Amino acid sequence: MTLRRRDFLLVVTLAASAAASGQVLTPTVARADGNPDFSGTWVHGSIPGFEPLASGPTSLVNRSRRPLARLLQDLAVDWPGPGEPPSENVGNLLELVGDYTNPILQPWAAEVVKKLGEKSLAGVGVPNPRNQCWPSGVPFVFTGGAIQILQQPDKIVILYTYDHQVRHVRLNQSHPDHVTPTWFGDSVGHFEGDALVVDTVGIKVGPFAAVDWYGTPHTEALHIVERYRLIDDEAAKEGWARDAKENWRAQPAPSYRGKYLQLQFTVDDAGAFTTPWTATMTYGRGRGDWAEAVCAENIMWYSGQDAAVPRANKPDF
Repeated sequence: MTLRRRDFLLVVTLAASAAASGQVLTPTVARADGNPDFSGTWVHGSIPGFEPLASGPTSLVNRSRRPLARLLQDLAVDWPGPGEPPSENVGNLLELVGDYTNPILQPWAAEVVKKLGEKSLAGVGVPNPRNQCWPSGVPFVFTGGAIQILQQPDKIVILYTYDHQVRHVRLNQSHPDHVTPTWFGDSVGHFEGDALVVDTVGIKVGPFAAVDWYGTPHTEALHIVERYRLIDDEAAKEGWARDAKENWRAQPAPSYRGKYLQLQFTVDDAGAFTTPWTATMTYGRGRGDWAEAVCAENIMWYSGQDAAVPRANKPDF
Protein backbone atom coordinates (compact mmCIF):
# COMPACT_ATOMS: atom_id res chain seq x y z
CA MET A 1 0.00 0.00 0.00
CA THR A 2 1.41 3.41 -0.89
CA LEU A 3 1.86 5.96 1.85
CA ARG A 4 -0.55 8.36 0.19
CA ARG A 5 -3.31 5.76 -0.01
CA ARG A 6 -2.56 4.68 3.56
CA ASP A 7 -2.94 8.30 4.71
CA PHE A 8 -6.20 8.60 2.81
CA LEU A 9 -7.58 5.41 4.37
CA LEU A 10 -6.58 6.68 7.81
CA VAL A 11 -8.60 9.84 7.25
CA VAL A 12 -11.55 7.80 5.97
CA THR A 13 -11.37 5.78 9.21
CA LEU A 14 -11.21 8.92 11.32
CA ALA A 15 -14.06 10.50 9.40
CA ALA A 16 -16.14 7.36 9.85
CA SER A 17 -15.51 7.59 13.57
CA ALA A 18 -16.68 11.18 13.48
CA ALA A 19 -19.80 10.40 11.48
CA ALA A 20 -20.71 7.08 13.09
CA SER A 21 -24.31 6.66 14.16
CA GLY A 22 -25.16 6.08 17.77
CA GLN A 23 -25.07 8.23 20.86
CA VAL A 24 -24.71 11.91 20.12
CA LEU A 25 -22.14 13.49 22.39
CA THR A 26 -22.94 17.12 23.13
CA PRO A 27 -19.98 18.95 24.66
CA THR A 28 -20.26 21.00 27.81
CA VAL A 29 -20.05 24.65 26.75
CA ALA A 30 -18.50 26.04 29.94
CA ARG A 31 -16.51 24.71 32.88
CA ALA A 32 -16.86 25.54 36.55
CA ASP A 33 -14.13 28.18 36.17
CA GLY A 34 -16.22 29.97 33.53
CA ASN A 35 -13.93 29.10 30.63
CA PRO A 36 -15.28 27.29 27.57
CA ASP A 37 -14.80 23.53 27.66
CA PHE A 38 -12.74 22.24 24.73
CA SER A 39 -12.03 18.83 26.25
CA GLY A 40 -12.63 15.60 24.39
CA THR A 41 -11.96 14.17 20.94
CA TRP A 42 -12.33 16.21 17.76
CA VAL A 43 -11.92 15.10 14.13
CA HIS A 44 -10.94 17.01 11.01
CA GLY A 45 -11.84 14.60 8.23
CA SER A 46 -9.79 15.74 5.25
CA ILE A 47 -6.25 15.83 3.90
CA PRO A 48 -3.89 17.50 3.26
CA GLY A 49 -5.63 19.66 5.81
CA PHE A 50 -5.65 23.44 5.98
CA GLU A 51 -8.77 25.43 5.10
CA PRO A 52 -7.58 28.49 3.12
CA LEU A 53 -9.40 31.74 3.84
CA ALA A 54 -11.64 33.21 1.16
CA SER A 55 -9.47 36.34 0.97
CA GLY A 56 -6.28 37.80 2.39
CA PRO A 57 -2.92 36.13 3.03
CA THR A 58 -3.61 32.44 3.50
CA SER A 59 -2.18 28.94 3.10
CA LEU A 60 -1.01 27.33 -0.12
CA VAL A 61 -3.35 25.25 -2.26
CA ASN A 62 -2.57 22.42 -4.68
CA ARG A 63 -1.94 23.46 -8.29
CA SER A 64 -2.66 19.88 -9.37
CA ARG A 65 -6.44 19.30 -9.54
CA ARG A 66 -8.56 16.22 -10.18
CA PRO A 67 -12.28 15.33 -10.08
CA LEU A 68 -13.01 13.69 -6.75
CA ALA A 69 -14.53 10.59 -8.37
CA ARG A 70 -11.35 10.08 -10.41
CA LEU A 71 -9.15 10.62 -7.37
CA LEU A 72 -11.07 8.00 -5.40
CA GLN A 73 -10.75 5.62 -8.33
CA ASP A 74 -6.99 6.17 -8.51
CA LEU A 75 -6.70 5.54 -4.77
CA ALA A 76 -8.88 2.39 -5.05
CA VAL A 77 -11.14 3.83 -2.34
CA ASP A 78 -14.94 3.73 -2.38
CA TRP A 79 -16.89 6.93 -1.82
CA PRO A 80 -18.04 6.68 1.82
CA GLY A 81 -20.78 9.29 1.61
CA PRO A 82 -24.40 9.08 0.41
CA GLY A 83 -25.12 9.29 -3.31
CA GLU A 84 -22.35 10.06 -5.76
CA PRO A 85 -19.18 12.04 -4.97
CA PRO A 86 -19.30 15.76 -5.85
CA SER A 87 -18.26 16.60 -9.41
CA GLU A 88 -15.95 19.49 -8.50
CA ASN A 89 -12.20 19.24 -8.83
CA VAL A 90 -10.19 19.01 -5.62
CA GLY A 91 -6.50 19.06 -4.84
CA ASN A 92 -4.89 15.93 -6.25
CA LEU A 93 -3.52 13.97 -3.30
CA LEU A 94 -1.35 11.95 -5.68
CA GLU A 95 0.46 15.07 -6.87
CA LEU A 96 1.31 17.56 -4.15
CA VAL A 97 2.16 20.72 -6.09
CA GLY A 98 2.02 23.71 -3.79
CA ASP A 99 1.10 27.04 -5.35
CA TYR A 100 4.54 28.64 -5.42
CA THR A 101 3.01 31.87 -6.83
CA ASN A 102 1.26 32.57 -3.52
CA PRO A 103 2.54 36.04 -2.51
CA ILE A 104 3.08 34.99 1.10
CA LEU A 105 6.27 33.17 0.01
CA GLN A 106 9.67 34.76 -0.04
CA PRO A 107 11.52 33.98 -3.29
CA TRP A 108 13.74 31.29 -1.78
CA ALA A 109 10.75 29.57 -0.14
CA ALA A 110 8.78 29.75 -3.41
CA GLU A 111 11.68 28.06 -5.19
CA VAL A 112 11.71 25.25 -2.62
CA VAL A 113 7.98 24.66 -3.08
CA LYS A 114 8.30 24.79 -6.88
CA LYS A 115 11.11 22.22 -7.01
CA LEU A 116 9.26 19.85 -4.68
CA GLY A 117 6.14 20.18 -6.82
CA GLU A 118 8.14 19.35 -9.95
CA LYS A 119 9.42 16.19 -8.25
CA SER A 120 5.89 15.20 -7.28
CA LEU A 121 4.66 15.71 -10.86
CA ALA A 122 7.51 13.47 -12.03
CA GLY A 123 6.40 10.73 -9.66
CA VAL A 124 9.28 11.24 -7.24
CA GLY A 125 8.31 10.98 -3.58
CA VAL A 126 8.83 14.12 -1.53
CA PRO A 127 9.71 13.47 2.13
CA ASN A 128 8.01 15.36 4.93
CA PRO A 129 7.81 14.90 8.72
CA ARG A 130 4.73 12.69 8.43
CA ASN A 131 5.98 10.15 5.91
CA GLN A 132 9.45 10.03 7.48
CA CYS A 133 8.12 9.42 11.02
CA TRP A 134 9.61 12.63 12.43
CA PRO A 135 7.88 14.98 14.87
CA SER A 136 5.59 17.17 12.80
CA GLY A 137 6.01 20.50 14.54
CA VAL A 138 3.50 23.34 14.39
CA PRO A 139 1.45 23.94 12.21
CA PHE A 140 2.17 20.74 10.23
CA VAL A 141 0.83 18.64 13.11
CA PHE A 142 -2.63 20.19 12.60
CA THR A 143 -3.02 17.96 9.52
CA GLY A 144 -2.97 14.79 11.64
CA GLY A 145 -6.72 14.15 11.50
CA ALA A 146 -8.00 13.71 15.07
CA ILE A 147 -7.03 15.48 18.27
CA GLN A 148 -7.90 14.99 21.91
CA ILE A 149 -7.82 17.98 24.26
CA LEU A 150 -7.17 17.47 27.97
CA GLN A 151 -8.10 20.70 29.73
CA GLN A 152 -6.81 21.43 33.21
CA PRO A 153 -6.80 24.65 35.28
CA ASP A 154 -3.10 25.31 34.72
CA LYS A 155 -2.41 23.66 31.36
CA ILE A 156 -3.83 22.22 28.16
CA VAL A 157 -2.53 18.95 26.71
CA ILE A 158 -3.28 18.22 23.04
CA LEU A 159 -2.90 14.65 21.74
CA TYR A 160 -2.63 14.01 17.99
CA THR A 161 -3.75 10.62 16.73
CA TYR A 162 -1.06 10.29 14.08
CA ASP A 163 2.06 8.84 15.69
CA HIS A 164 0.94 9.71 19.24
CA GLN A 165 2.32 13.23 19.18
CA VAL A 166 1.73 15.42 22.24
CA ARG A 167 1.81 19.15 22.94
CA HIS A 168 1.78 20.87 26.33
CA VAL A 169 0.37 24.40 26.68
CA ARG A 170 1.08 26.25 29.93
CA LEU A 171 -1.76 28.58 30.87
CA ASN A 172 -1.31 32.19 32.03
CA GLN A 173 2.48 32.08 31.80
CA SER A 174 5.10 33.76 29.62
CA HIS A 175 7.74 32.34 27.32
CA PRO A 176 11.21 32.09 28.90
CA ASP A 177 13.65 34.85 28.00
CA HIS A 178 15.70 32.30 26.08
CA VAL A 179 13.82 29.45 24.40
CA THR A 180 15.76 26.37 23.36
CA PRO A 181 14.21 25.21 20.05
CA THR A 182 12.27 21.95 20.29
CA TRP A 183 10.06 20.01 17.87
CA PHE A 184 6.84 21.60 19.11
CA GLY A 185 8.31 24.77 20.51
CA ASP A 186 7.31 26.54 23.70
CA SER A 187 3.53 27.03 23.95
CA VAL A 188 1.72 29.29 26.40
CA GLY A 189 -1.99 30.00 26.43
CA HIS A 190 -4.74 32.11 27.95
CA PHE A 191 -8.47 32.63 27.54
CA GLU A 192 -9.93 35.67 25.81
CA GLY A 193 -13.68 35.46 26.33
CA ASP A 194 -14.88 32.39 24.42
CA ALA A 195 -11.48 31.71 22.80
CA LEU A 196 -8.41 29.77 23.90
CA VAL A 197 -5.35 31.60 22.55
CA VAL A 198 -2.10 29.64 22.23
CA ASP A 199 1.20 31.34 21.39
CA THR A 200 4.11 29.15 20.22
CA VAL A 201 7.73 30.06 19.51
CA GLY A 202 11.02 28.16 19.45
CA ILE A 203 10.08 25.53 16.87
CA LYS A 204 13.06 23.47 15.77
CA VAL A 205 14.06 23.19 12.11
CA GLY A 206 14.67 19.51 11.39
CA PRO A 207 15.80 17.71 8.23
CA PHE A 208 12.23 17.47 6.88
CA ALA A 209 10.81 20.64 8.44
CA ALA A 210 7.76 22.03 6.64
CA VAL A 211 4.58 23.86 7.56
CA ASP A 212 2.40 21.82 5.18
CA TRP A 213 2.30 18.77 2.87
CA TYR A 214 3.67 20.86 0.00
CA GLY A 215 7.02 21.21 1.74
CA THR A 216 6.68 24.92 2.46
CA PRO A 217 9.78 25.67 4.56
CA HIS A 218 10.13 27.68 7.74
CA THR A 219 12.96 29.02 9.85
CA GLU A 220 13.52 29.15 13.62
CA ALA A 221 11.82 32.56 13.57
CA LEU A 222 8.49 30.74 13.15
CA HIS A 223 5.78 32.11 15.45
CA ILE A 224 2.29 30.58 15.59
CA VAL A 225 -0.81 32.03 17.26
CA GLU A 226 -3.79 29.66 17.57
CA ARG A 227 -7.34 30.63 18.51
CA TYR A 228 -9.73 27.79 19.44
CA ARG A 229 -13.47 28.51 19.60
CA LEU A 230 -16.64 26.45 19.92
CA ILE A 231 -18.92 27.27 16.99
CA ASP A 232 -22.40 26.36 15.79
CA ASP A 233 -23.45 24.31 12.78
CA GLU A 234 -23.69 27.24 10.36
CA ALA A 235 -20.21 28.52 11.18
CA ALA A 236 -18.82 25.00 10.82
CA LYS A 237 -20.42 24.65 7.37
CA GLU A 238 -18.62 27.80 6.21
CA GLY A 239 -15.24 26.36 7.21
CA TRP A 240 -16.01 23.01 5.61
CA ALA A 241 -17.15 24.70 2.40
CA ARG A 242 -13.73 26.34 2.10
CA ASP A 243 -12.11 23.01 2.91
CA ALA A 244 -14.16 21.13 0.30
CA LYS A 245 -12.83 23.37 -2.48
CA GLU A 246 -9.37 21.91 -1.83
CA ASN A 247 -9.75 18.51 -0.18
CA TRP A 248 -12.04 15.54 0.07
CA ARG A 249 -13.84 15.52 3.39
CA ALA A 250 -16.49 13.40 5.08
CA GLN A 251 -19.65 15.06 6.32
CA PRO A 252 -20.59 14.97 10.02
CA ALA A 253 -23.47 12.91 11.36
CA PRO A 254 -26.73 14.71 10.50
CA SER A 255 -28.18 13.89 13.93
CA TYR A 256 -25.49 15.81 15.79
CA ARG A 257 -26.72 19.01 17.44
CA GLY A 258 -23.78 20.00 19.62
CA LYS A 259 -20.98 22.49 19.16
CA TYR A 260 -18.05 22.19 16.76
CA LEU A 261 -14.46 23.31 17.24
CA GLN A 262 -12.67 25.74 14.97
CA LEU A 263 -8.96 26.47 15.10
CA GLN A 264 -7.85 29.70 13.43
CA PHE A 265 -4.09 29.95 13.28
CA THR A 266 -1.73 32.67 12.10
CA VAL A 267 1.78 31.90 10.88
CA ASP A 268 4.47 34.57 11.17
CA ASP A 269 8.02 33.88 10.01
CA ALA A 270 9.95 36.79 8.52
CA GLY A 271 12.63 34.34 7.43
CA ALA A 272 10.36 32.47 5.00
CA PHE A 273 7.23 34.56 4.44
CA THR A 274 6.54 38.08 3.22
CA THR A 275 3.64 38.58 5.62
CA PRO A 276 1.79 36.72 8.37
CA TRP A 277 -0.91 34.44 6.97
CA THR A 278 -3.95 32.70 8.40
CA ALA A 279 -5.97 29.53 7.81
CA THR A 280 -8.46 27.44 9.77
CA MET A 281 -9.21 23.86 10.77
CA THR A 282 -12.83 22.96 11.56
CA TYR A 283 -13.47 19.89 13.71
CA GLY A 284 -16.50 17.75 14.45
CA ARG A 285 -16.94 15.60 17.53
CA GLY A 286 -15.28 12.17 17.45
CA ARG A 287 -17.67 9.41 18.51
CA GLY A 288 -15.79 6.28 17.56
CA ASP A 289 -12.64 4.55 18.68
CA TRP A 290 -9.37 6.49 18.79
CA ALA A 291 -7.59 5.13 15.71
CA GLU A 292 -3.99 4.08 16.32
CA ALA A 293 -1.52 5.17 13.64
CA VAL A 294 2.13 4.32 14.29
CA CYS A 295 4.36 5.53 11.47
CA ALA A 296 7.37 3.41 12.43
CA GLU A 297 5.29 0.21 12.05
CA ASN A 298 4.83 0.89 8.33
CA ILE A 299 7.98 2.61 7.09
CA MET A 300 7.72 1.90 3.37
CA TRP A 301 6.75 5.23 1.89
CA TYR A 302 5.49 5.86 -1.60
CA SER A 303 8.89 6.32 -3.24
CA GLY A 304 9.58 2.63 -2.55
CA GLN A 305 12.19 3.45 0.08
CA ASP A 306 12.19 2.98 3.83
CA ALA A 307 11.37 6.11 5.79
CA ALA A 308 14.24 7.87 7.54
CA VAL A 309 12.88 7.00 10.99
CA PRO A 310 14.71 8.98 13.72
CA ARG A 311 17.30 6.89 15.51
CA ALA A 312 19.44 7.69 18.51
CA ASN A 313 23.21 7.34 18.25
CA LYS A 314 23.08 5.37 21.48
CA PRO A 315 20.25 3.76 23.47
CA ASP A 316 18.48 5.84 26.13
CA PHE A 317 18.69 2.92 28.56
